[in-house]
Amino acid sequence: MTDGIDPDRLQKLVAMRQAQLDPFPARVARGQPVAELLSDFAARTGQIATIAGRLGVVRDFGKLRFAHLSDRSGSLQVGFQRDRLPPEFWANRKQIEGNDLVSVTGELGTTQKGEPTLWATEVVLACKALRPAPEKWHGLTDTEQRYRMRYVDLFANPDVRASFAMRSRIVREVRHYFDGLGYLEVETPILQPIFGGAAARPFVTQHNALGMQLYLRIAPELYLKRLLVGGMERVYEIGRVFRNEGISTRHNPEFTMLESYEAWADYRDIMARVEGLFAHLVGAVLGGNGMVRFRERDYDLRPPFQKARYLDLFAQQNPGVDWFDHGSCTRRARELGLKTDGIAPSKLANDVFEATVEDTLQGPIFVHDYPVAISPLAKRMREDARVTERFELFVAGMELGNAFSELNDPLDQEQRFREQVAHKDEETPGEVDVDYVQALEYGMPPAGGLGIGIDRLCMLLSGSASIRDVVLFPLLRRLDATPPAADAPAQAP
Repeated sequence: MTDGIDPDRLQKLVAMRQAQLDPFPARVARGQPVAELLSDFAARTGQIATIAGRLGVVRDFGKLRFAHLSDRSGSLQVGFQRDRLPPEFWANRKQIEGNDLVSVTGELGTTQKGEPTLWATEVVLACKALRPAPEKWHGLTDTEQRYRMRYVDLFANPDVRASFAMRSRIVREVRHYFDGLGYLEVETPILQPIFGGAAARPFVTQHNALGMQLYLRIAPELYLKRLLVGGMERVYEIGRVFRNEGISTRHNPEFTMLESYEAWADYRDIMARVEGLFAHLVGAVLGGNGMVRFRERDYDLRPPFQKARYLDLFAQQNPGVDWFDHGSCTRRARELGLKTDGIAPSKLANDVFEATVEDTLQGPIFVHDYPVAISPLAKRMREDARVTERFELFVAGMELGNAFSELNDPLDQEQRFREQVAHKDEETPGEVDVDYVQALEYGMPPAGGLGIGIDRLCMLLSGSASIRDVVLFPLLRRLDATPPAADAPAQAP
């Protein structure tokens, strides 16, 4: 594809090849990280060093040229002085220009204004860029273009690179926390014959050799709990899950989930684990300062967190409405403009909760004791059989995690699965997972389970307003795609 390639750059590429010069060599000198040189630059003045990276805008002053070179650690000015460089390089110096990748060797020093500079004595082209960097990338307001061209966004915006470096650090520290508690990191199937572990519409695929329909997992939960049956008492997985749903600032159809399961624990123990995880992340990622700025508000992420019962919050925001009475919930849903036709009673009641309560949950707050009807995998409370030992963590009206005391009664579990199947909801399995029920029949110890959306966690800790800002390559509609039907879910910015 040559559309959009700079013709002048292409001409320079051709000229280099005619001169038997390789514009894409297999290997060049890598050199030292820029940040390492800058850390004690004064002591290094006069030393010979090599750096490699991408050139910024080249400023030409006749016998002198300047450009900043950036690598993953930082940026350092490079000075190209005619008297320091070989005559053959200087004669063809304009073949190397901004956005090219180069390896530069030279003497560390300063300019007359005192700016740290590497005075080049040897320049090796590592890769000829056929497109220039955008001149005003920092000022782009077309965020979709930044997401589509993340490769440009990353090298043009150091803050973006720093954000994804932070994401990597967050995931590393999550692992460190669970490893320190004796959990084993495991991997479970992404292709599943029966989807489950959450309520969501799955992506469907086909395995040709076996002639069977499979689903991209919406959660790893049911396989992880099989491991508890097998005696692996503390397990966790950080992996991709897939939900065939709309796209918004909080949702991407492909996202990263942490799920953990601990035998001999209940949901109160898991609350403590979550608070411990946040205390760890505050220290390891935020440097001990628990305050973050997220969506124009400040949040203190240092535990302990608030706690409130689900039904109490529902009653506060919906006076006179009984969550368990379908008629009153239907009337309230209509007042709110929610869809009511063909919606299962429990889902409708929870839709009212989400519409009236969630935005009020600034938190951090644990909302606990969810109704059984919307918690098919959670254990009932002894004090009130209508609700379960389940909690969700909210910050800024956004759910970050879901946890409960795991249901380990195989008869109760099978009955709940059958009730799900009977509703024929496209977001619930179309058949009972007999193998999972059979696993429970062998005996699963009392356990507490947890699921946390890693992308949303990274949004919060980095202060990013959209999930697309913490996903390197978010899903976007193809530019040549046919627009969706009028009733199809739209992509939110």
